[in-house]
Amino acid sequence: MDNDDKQVGQILNRRDVLKILGLGSAATLLAACAPEISETLSPTLSPTDIVPATETILQEATSVANIPVCVVRPELTEGPYFVDEMLNRSDIRSDTSDGAISQGAQFDLTFNVTQINDSGCAPLASAQVDIWHCDAAGVYSDAQDRSFNTVGKTFLRGYQLTDANGVAKFTTIYPGWYDGRAVHIHFKIRINGYEFTSQLFFDDAFTDQVYLQEPYAAKGTRTLLNSQDNIFAESGNLLTLAVSPTSTGYAATFDIGLQI
Repeated sequence: MDNDDKQVGQILNRRDVLKILGLGSAATLLAACAPEISETLSPTLSPTDIVPATETILQEATSVANIPVCVVRPELTEGPYFVDEMLNRSDIRSDTSDGAISQGAQFDLTFNVTQINDSGCAPLASAQVDIWHCDAAGVYSDAQDRSFNTVGKTFLRGYQLTDANGVAKFTTIYPGWYDGRAVHIHFKIRINGYEFTSQLFFDDAFTDQVYLQEPYAAKGTRTLLNSQDNIFAESGNLLTLAVSPTSTGYAATFDIGLQI
């Protein structure tokens, strides 16, 4: 199943992003001397005592601190199960063909999408964010494989348009697993002919705890961890979600900056 290919994008670190924003040198200098600045600015030192060069560094550092979260992520393969269903919905748990609800722990996923260019970084509005993933039994909808045929089903698929703040929100379930892959969610972001596709991953120890519950426990012990997944290896650990428990299940927020 899901014979994904190699990474198709490029990883940019924070230094690269700051260079794009024209703040590289000041931010680097601040990072190098931040403890010293913190110690120097004691209660006995007035703002007028700060030398002009330091003022400039602090002003530019403030710009860095105030920009939206602009994290450039690696692009990964789409995989074999993308279907452009064009289902505009936030809650993707139901199947539009029969109304059945996918069973599993509720998972609320928020995307914060920003645009990075030569003029800076800002929330990206009206971008189409698609997500799709397997159910608790490791089965994708609207697909045919050796072990299943779900053609015509639409569970766990959908898209949202980002709002004025670049935010898109989904309610789904914590994904299941299948042989050959670590636990993951696929996503695609599109706007004005631009397309970015990648995958999201989960901490193995956290997943182990989730999988103690039904319906996940019924499938048994998963066969592949992140460290054994070739696609995860290409992620630079920049695509692993920080998941937190909530009153209804689990939730995570994913920040991504796109160079458009």
